[in-house]
Amino acid sequence: MNSDTPTKHIGILTSGGDCPGLNAAIRGIGKTASNEGMQVIGFLEGFRGLMENRFVRLDNEKLSGILTLGGTILGTSRDKPHRMPMGGKEVDMTDVIVENYHKNHLSALICLGGGGTQKNAYRLAQKGLNIITLPKTIDNDVAGTDITFGFDTALGISVEAIDRLHSTAHSHHRIIIVEIMGHRAGWLALGAGIAGGADVILIPEIPYNNEKLAQSILDRVSRGKRFSIVAVAEGAVSESAFKDITKAKEDLQKAENGKKTEAKLKLKELEASCTGRTMKIAEDLQKLTGLESRVTILGHLQRGGTPSAADRLLATRLGTACIKYIKEEKFGIMVAAKKQKTKAVPLKDVVGKVKMVPVDHPWIVSARNVGTSFGD
Repeated sequence: MNSDTPTKHIGILTSGGDCPGLNAAIRGIGKTASNEGMQVIGFLEGFRGLMENRFVRLDNEKLSGILTLGGTILGTSRDKPHRMPMGGKEVDMTDVIVENYHKNHLSALICLGGGGTQKNAYRLAQKGLNIITLPKTIDNDVAGTDITFGFDTALGISVEAIDRLHSTAHSHHRIIIVEIMGHRAGWLALGAGIAGGADVILIPEIPYNNEKLAQSILDRVSRGKRFSIVAVAEGAVSESAFKDITKAKEDLQKAENGKKTEAKLKLKELEASCTGRTMKIAEDLQKLTGLESRVTILGHLQRGGTPSAADRLLATRLGTACIKYIKEEKFGIMVAAKKQKTKAVPLKDVVGKVKMVPVDHPWIVSARNVGTSFGD
């Protein structure tokens, strides 16, 4: 680097839920930036740390040995710049964040996170900050990218759990239900269900019918199968609930300004009531089939621990690409994975969208071909 060139200062933060691969991405960004003569600071606990101007310098010593660590060395939070909890109420702290950005002479701020982080980062980009984001989430539901880091590790953990449940299920004439993360999209439950050999997979994109679901299990019993394993995404919905939610969305679109808030609240309540219904599914199946049901909820186990090799590769690839885009002065973008390359996707094309599983996706076609039921 030319000694007359001003040193670039880069900020990094991790926001939203933790997941494997965050530290690999931080390392990729930090080491590449250092090799380019840039200085990097990491803000602690997401946007809150940026608001409070709490940071650490990410030199080679700090970055050493973090590739294999799960979670994030910077810590994280779900605080939003425009709705920051302060003294028992939510306050718009965007201007303070903008001030701290300039106070630290940042050339760019890199935000690592899922759908919520992309939205919050976009708001800061609209305030004139040079923003770049990376897509992370075990749900794999960020729009504009082939895959998010964290997904592969969570998929492996979920498959191992189903494998272990197979071992105990062989010994009992039971329905074993395993709840897998995925509020809005069913990528994780679908992938784990197929790879783990689940007999039934329930995902948000395909509403299930209780009677059809129960019949698919009874059909297995009639063929001499002594157990059934059901992989359920957190956000799986029944046909009746799906109709109610669809109508609520239509009502929201039609609602005039004065009724918008009420319509939004109704939709949120309906969606919340459909999340975490796994215990109810187990109760219904037990009644309809006469078979004993057992539930295993994997929860946060899915996003903890050492990142897989695939997630380390992906996070490193996306992290190092950030510096290329900073040098090219491409901002207001998310660094997306596109096959084996990266692509600068405008944040405006990412925010407010969810990458759902297409109902004709090859994974679903393959699952149906081997006799997996989706309860429809």
